[in-house]
Amino acid sequence: MYNKITIKTSNCQLEKNILKAIEIYNKYRSPEAFARLMGIKEDKIMVKFGGTFCYTCGVRDWIEDLVYILMDHGLDAKLVAYIEPPTNSDNYRISILKIMNFTSNSYKGDNN
Repeated sequence: MYNKITIKTSNCQLEKNILKAIEIYNKYRSPEAFARLMGIKEDKIMVKFGGTFCYTCGVRDWIEDLVYILMDHGLDAKLVAYIEPPTNSDNYRISILKIMNFTSNSYKGDNN
């Protein structure tokens, strides 16, 4: 569905940084919320969020938390859209994050 991208660096390093950020997100927010990388295309990242968090209030906060962790991993990203499931009984949201900039060697460590 989504192809890998190049943003002034190798695809491998970009994907490693994204996956590490998601791993840290899940470490501190699971089981209330968890994230899974669905794909990368051009300058967009698609991430699926699930868990037991409230899906009617504060859902953007759970999604935007990942943006801050991505910053610690050299990715300047912003939430450009999130997709709600077709029925209220589905407990997930899909976010589309736009990569504004990527610095492959800027990981600041797991400070959380």
